[in-house]
Amino acid sequence: MINTSNFDYINVLDKAADGSWLRNEAIANNIANSTTPNYKRQDVAFQDALKASIQGATEGSLDKKIHNVNLSTVNPRVYTDAAGSSFRLDGNNVDIDKENVYLAENQLYYQGLMSGIDHEFRMMSTAMGK
Repeated sequence: MINTSNFDYINVLDKAADGSWLRNEAIANNIANSTTPNYKRQDVAFQDALKASIQGATEGSLDKKIHNVNLSTVNPRVYTDAAGSSFRLDGNNVDIDKENVYLAENQLYYQGLMSGIDHEFRMMSTAMGK
């Protein structure tokens, strides 16, 4: 994390990318364990915490809200999804088709975040006349 207001958007995008990366790992783990008896699907919660942190900032403009986001309080959290339920006889609750959709969705989200970070650095480069 870079500690200057010039990198506020990059820091937020970086934090979101960390959460997305962790979610990708959880989904890949779900896919790998889709036939493991009694395995329970895992997911990562981070988008709602980041959104709440941004919306919780009291300043009016988006720039000021982003500047005032306390990213140290926004940490991705791995959790077991529907731990008490199973739709298969072996106790596993992973639906491989859904996991593949979640994986594709998360990859697009991550690519969007990387594009946003790239855009921010290009804007800085242009401002510096490089």
